[in-house]
Amino acid sequence: MNVFHSVFGLTLRSNHALPGLSVISSSDAGADVELFLSIDPCADGNIPTGSEDLVYVSSYTGSDGQPALRIWKTEGGHFLRMEYFDGAQFWMDSRGTQVWATWNEPLLLEDVATYLLGPVLGLLLRLRGVICLHASAVAWDDCAIAFVGSEGAGKSTTAAALAGRSRPVISDDIVALSEERNRFLAHPAYPYLSLWSESAKTLFGSETALPVFSPNYDKRQLLLAEKGLAFAARALPLGAIVLLGDRTDEERAPWIESVTPRQSMLCLVADSYATNLLDPEMRAREFGLLGRLLAVVPVCRLHPHQQPSRIGRMCDLIEDHCRLLGLGALGMKGT
Repeated sequence: MNVFHSVFGLTLRSNHALPGLSVISSSDAGADVELFLSIDPCADGNIPTGSEDLVYVSSYTGSDGQPALRIWKTEGGHFLRMEYFDGAQFWMDSRGTQVWATWNEPLLLEDVATYLLGPVLGLLLRLRGVICLHASAVAWDDCAIAFVGSEGAGKSTTAAALAGRSRPVISDDIVALSEERNRFLAHPAYPYLSLWSESAKTLFGSETALPVFSPNYDKRQLLLAEKGLAFAARALPLGAIVLLGDRTDEERAPWIESVTPRQSMLCLVADSYATNLLDPEMRAREFGLLGRLLAVVPVCRLHPHQQPSRIGRMCDLIEDHCRLLGLGALGMKGT
């Protein structure tokens, strides 16, 4: 069985339907990426077995103290192998056109999908030359605003809070960008957000108001349609970038401040996917693209308050900032 999905501007053909994604009609043009789930490419001869070079070790560790993720180059760099602490493994070719995945109990397809639709496709997009910000994004009229930050900065929570104010969600955790006629398009991901229990409680009154992804994963899944929230299913021009700073207990928080071009560049490079695996040519392309992006997209830094009760004030601040930028007018000009 082959099913087709659309995510991050890519058409995926998979031997299993991915949880949380809509199935689309097959295209005469074929698929950009082929997924082979529960298939070991070494066992079936698609990837020759041989020496591997360890190229990345995560600084985060799993429950057993082992690195959360390790990545090897295999077959002279023609393939990458990703291994997670819980035994989930992924292989992909260096052109970013094929992905294989294997896992063992107690992992479920739902667990594998959280990896696949996050860091795995994030890395694959980078191999294909696509810049991916570690960000979530919502639509403001006919353009996008991206919230950039490291893990735990509040990207998904901010997107969910704005979704409750009728701002359609574009993407969660990864914002894939493409350059087109002196503008940058943010491509839609999937119609749900991933929230920690604390955020679910803040936004919906109880952490149990949202289901978990699986018994093996603590995060809660906000299915947009089930909560009457909107998903932006088409690419939109990026109108602004908001860098999420550290939460603070200062009375004036939340507040927004300007950021110099140099600070903006450093932050975006730090919060781009797979920066540790870029070769010199890829990094040069990344700097060139980010330089062009910063020439046309305004960037600011938002300092949230650490009290969840102030999230409404933070949303007010973001909306006021968007109005000052005239994002709606900008988006319509770019369409």
